[in-house]
Amino acid sequence: MRPIPFLASARPTLGVEWELAIVDRGTGDLASRASELFDRVRAQSAEVRSRVHSELLRNTIEVVTGICDTTSDAMADLAGTLRVVRHATDAMGVDLFGAGTHPFAQWSGQELTESPRYDELINRTQWWGRQMLIWGVHVHVGVNHRDKVLPIISALLTYYPHLLALSASSPMWAGHDTGYASTRAMMFQQLPTAGLPFQFQKWSEFERFVHDQMTTGIIDQLNEIRWDVRPACHLGTIEVRVCDGVSNFAELEALVALIHCLVVWLDSRLDAGEELPQLQPWHVQENKWRAARYGTDAIVILDADNNERLVTDDLDDLLEQLAPVARRLRCERELAAVADIPRRGAAYQRQRAVAGGVCSPEVYRDVVKMVTGELIVP
Repeated sequence: MRPIPFLASARPTLGVEWELAIVDRGTGDLASRASELFDRVRAQSAEVRSRVHSELLRNTIEVVTGICDTTSDAMADLAGTLRVVRHATDAMGVDLFGAGTHPFAQWSGQELTESPRYDELINRTQWWGRQMLIWGVHVHVGVNHRDKVLPIISALLTYYPHLLALSASSPMWAGHDTGYASTRAMMFQQLPTAGLPFQFQKWSEFERFVHDQMTTGIIDQLNEIRWDVRPACHLGTIEVRVCDGVSNFAELEALVALIHCLVVWLDSRLDAGEELPQLQPWHVQENKWRAARYGTDAIVILDADNNERLVTDDLDDLLEQLAPVARRLRCERELAAVADIPRRGAAYQRQRAVAGGVCSPEVYRDVVKMVTGELIVP
């Protein structure tokens, strides 16, 4: 069994990956024009070439940051890249759409990006793989020792429903309201290596798991483990992949600050000799479902003693606990803005408010316009 090195980060660095769909400005439908967009972006600025990536579908781009120290640094990095991208999209007559799902696009009409990696994924997963018409946000936080990674991941799962409820933005799928706040969360876990992580206690258990996965041909590379929270060993980070796609900078920076503070808070508790609390896996699974189904109205399970609470009430207390960490990380304003999301209405609620309970192409085009209109680059 081969050891898996974790290239530890000397400080709690931050990196953000923001998946965005490309939609036609006239019809609101998805547009498989990522290749053209990449060409235009590269022609405008070689500097941002490494900041814009392709994804499984040709209707999608991913905008990423470099290695940052603060939330404000990460957001400035994203803004700089998106200014170049928006110049290209304006010339193409398309918009960028930030949500977990598109309200009316049909999965069967989407074009795949040419890549051996993606070809193998679809060959293996077939119908479920082709269904992955979904978008999310991934946040990396640096961790300074391998042995902290798995305890932090297990403890983070207690706050999974908070992150999902706040970011939920996928209530509609293929022309129908699903009744869920996050359809994406339920959809993505259908892939064979996706979904909730196993709650390993020791790094050797993770190494054994990876060995078994590779020996039996389930994966060929470590990054094919597509957990909602996973170690990014080559980067020395924990990668939090819980959040639905996000439509605007204000909510994204609030969520990034929350995730940064959560990981650093748990890390510092380990440094203080504390054993981090864990929820039973069945409670973690139930909390994920409740947040996906009910969003900010979810009643979540808090601890191993089965205590429950409205997720937004628990969020208020969590923000107070994280305030000293936010001061240390210079993101007090951004963390405080987390509380604005449920007050304003989460993205899934804003989409439903536009739809008004009507499922029709005309109304859903208005939903797309609302979502694309929120993406104002500062």
